Amino acid sequence: MRLVSDFYNENIESSIGGTVKHPVQQRQRREHQLLPHQFVTLGSLKRWGELQEDNPRQRPTDYSQFAANLGTPNHSTSPFPCDGQINNRFVIWEGDISQLKVDAITNSTDETLTEKNRISKKIFGRAGVALTSAILHDVRRCKTGEVRVTPGFFLPSKYIIHTVGPTYSEKFKTASEATLYACYRNVLYKARELGLRTVALCDISSVQRNFPLVTAAHIALRTIRRFLEQYRTEIVIVCLESNAHSIYAVLAPLYFPRDQLEERSALWQLPKDIGGLYGEPQLADRQIRIIHNPQHSVMIEADDDSDTSPHDLEMGSDVEYSNINLSLAAQLTGTAHSFTQMQGDLDRQRLLGDRPRMIYESVLDDGLEGIEHQESSPLLVDCEYERLLRRAKTEDLSEVSGIGCLYQSGVDRLGRPVVVFCGKWFPAHNLDLEKALLYLIYLLDPIVKGDYVIAYFHTLTSSNNYPSLQWLKDVYSILPYKYKKNLKAFYIVHPTFWTKMMTWWFTTFMAPAIKTKVHSLPGVEHLYSAIAKDQLEIPAYITEYDMATNGIHYFQPITNTSSPAS
Repeated sequence: MRLVSDFYNENIESSIGGTVKHPVQQRQRREHQLLPHQFVTLGSLKRWGELQEDNPRQRPTDYSQFAANLGTPNHSTSPFPCDGQINNRFVIWEGDISQLKVDAITNSTDETLTEKNRISKKIFGRAGVALTSAILHDVRRCKTGEVRVTPGFFLPSKYIIHTVGPTYSEKFKTASEATLYACYRNVLYKARELGLRTVALCDISSVQRNFPLVTAAHIALRTIRRFLEQYRTEIVIVCLESNAHSIYAVLAPLYFPRDQLEERSALWQLPKDIGGLYGEPQLADRQIRIIHNPQHSVMIEADDDSDTSPHDLEMGSDVEYSNINLSLAAQLTGTAHSFTQMQGDLDRQRLLGDRPRMIYESVLDDGLEGIEHQESSPLLVDCEYERLLRRAKTEDLSEVSGIGCLYQSGVDRLGRPVVVFCGKWFPAHNLDLEKALLYLIYLLDPIVKGDYVIAYFHTLTSSNNYPSLQWLKDVYSILPYKYKKNLKAFYIVHPTFWTKMMTWWFTTFMAPAIKTKVHSLPGVEHLYSAIAKDQLEIPAYITEYDMATNGIHYFQPITNTSSPAS
């Protein structure tokens, strides 16, 4: 995926390597482009592990000598142990970030990417008018906490990663800190995603955003440390101005101790709150029964569903089930004690009757205690997913593929691949579900790199076709963000009463990111407004059931096949 239009990439890159023909480009190159001897290379910077304190008075205090008077340290063991390999990939440098010859530098800006601060003025001045034009015509906007990428143009760096830091407010302290963490994290992982090895971070919080420098430094340092722990090849440079440099120099030994003395001292000096597994801010009182959903976090790029499914234009939501939804919502948001009392609820018994107890009933019986969904961090999800993907490509999955319950079938009217899943053919109770997950990953991994849709046929399914709730939770947790983001429509054909009710519950409490993408359809022909008939390959039992239930030609879809852009 290209970052900006080919015009900027091709013309600017050719102008750097050859003769600049356009007079404006020629003037920009002459006035703004740094000469090679002005570049600041990585080799000229001292790594954190190479810096030694020559002045003994600047060495940290060994607080363990005063333990009798000071009491216990904030941490019994070091959360950030001394690691020479990490220290040699971390740099704190006071200087001009626009002079760095690295893979990517960071620009702290506002949502229109036109903020005029000290850092952005230098970056835009030396990158030339092409950067301004790229921002105005190609990038345009960036939400707070998110990132956008442009080429470096006339800068020594290959790329510029733009991010929008939060404006600090004591009233919304938690949100401000979480958003700042998201900025640092998204910059680092965007660089990782682009395959970049060296990335320079500026002080994203900046003074004009009113963010306390010490708090911002703690967030930045622990986020960088956790990133370098996870990935062992990237090099991170923190480029600072003099006022922030002194603060970072004092706090850095807490997160990047260079010897045992600094590590011991950090036990006392580190704050008790050192963030989560990846440095994210945490509050104990907010970790109770929260359904964690990274897709709605500020650290994740928002999904753009502007390419609305043609089906969305024709069919409304299932309003006839609104009363059921409100009732279920009231039940699910009650306390665990309320759920234990539901066993004697006469209305519930009337609804359930003598039917077999399926995963839906177990949800109602167990309550939020039983469905607490502590989804893993996106980084952990990616690692686990890559491991499963490697297994999926090497193991024999013929046991699952031979069933034929999951396959790709043509494209929809917007050209997006259609994945078909037949519920009746899924032997949940007689199948190795681990291999089923591996086959799901094997089939979908190349498809979900772009937009796609899923057509699930619930036709004639029974309780034997329903996997356990835990398995569904595990699958949803393991699949990375691209599965949810690039899924543009999920059609459920021939849903039952319980299917609709539990679909609403699942997309409300466990998967709100895909809630607006789910559509319950009473018949196959309703799909034809979104998927052409010749692109939909489905088993005969589904069409036979459909005709027996709904009759022939009960729905006339819109046949407009104009392009999405029209």
